[in-house]
Amino acid sequence: MKCPFCGHADTPVVETRLADDDTQLRRRRKCSKCERRFTTYERPEISFPMVVKKDGSRVEYERRKLEGSFQLALRKRPVSAELVAAAIDRIEEKLLVPSLREVPSSRIGQLVIRELKKMDKVAYVRFASVYQSFEDIDEFKAFLDDVKGS
Repeated sequence: MKCPFCGHADTPVVETRLADDDTQLRRRRKCSKCERRFTTYERPEISFPMVVKKDGSRVEYERRKLEGSFQLALRKRPVSAELVAAAIDRIEEKLLVPSLREVPSSRIGQLVIRELKKMDKVAYVRFASVYQSFEDIDEFKAFLDDVKGS
């Protein structure tokens, strides 16, 4: 790792520990030339499958899009950030099947719906009302009756 201050290539690690979220390593380094210290972060590179959208286009999986969906559905709801992060982690585990190279966006939507249903009924209805594209009010009413019954 090159020193960000002087560009020298020899920057031994002085200290290593887990970062706050336990998903990456935090390393303190010291340049052997200018002796300045700096911090680097290291995390595993994970290859997620490509997401196939409704129109057939393919895009890279982005965790932040999933986080945005949860935040929108859970807006002003009493659900902790830790529960949301754990739900997203569970979804990502299901996407990390070695033989899976592509995943339809609808499959990701189904996984989100399942997690929201366990977390918060209002958020579940919010997300499902957009995701499932109900044709008419009767179809939506039947869905709500089903939610009430469970």
